[in-house]
Amino acid sequence: MTLDNPFPWADELDCAVTVCDTEGVVLYQNDRSREVNGDVQGRSLLPCHNERSRAIIRRLAEEGGKNVYTIEKRGVKKLIYQTVWRADGTIRGLVEFSLELPDQLPHYVRS
Repeated sequence: MTLDNPFPWADELDCAVTVCDTEGVVLYQNDRSREVNGDVQGRSLLPCHNERSRAIIRRLAEEGGKNVYTIEKRGVKKLIYQTVWRADGTIRGLVEFSLELPDQLPHYVRS
C-alpha cells in the first residue's frame, strides 16, 4: 500500500520526507526523498539499514518516541528527525525528515 499524495504541500519542500508503516514499508516519499533515496515506495526500508538502525526503527514503531541526530555525507551536513505518526492515537508508522544544514548554523536562546 502507498499513500496517494496525502501531503501535496510536502512534494516541493526543500527537505526529504519519507513515511513508512510499522513494518518499515515505505508509504510515501516527497520529491526530495525520491531524489536522494530513489523511489522505494511499496518496499521495505529495513534492508537498507544496519542492525543497530533496524533496532531503533523497531523500537520507535512499537513504543513511540523520536530519534534525532546529525550526519555528514559527501560534505553535506544534515539533521535527521525520525518520529512516529499516529491515527486515532495508535502508532501507524514512522516519518523521517532529512534537512540539509548550512555550514554556519545560528543558535538562539529564547525565553
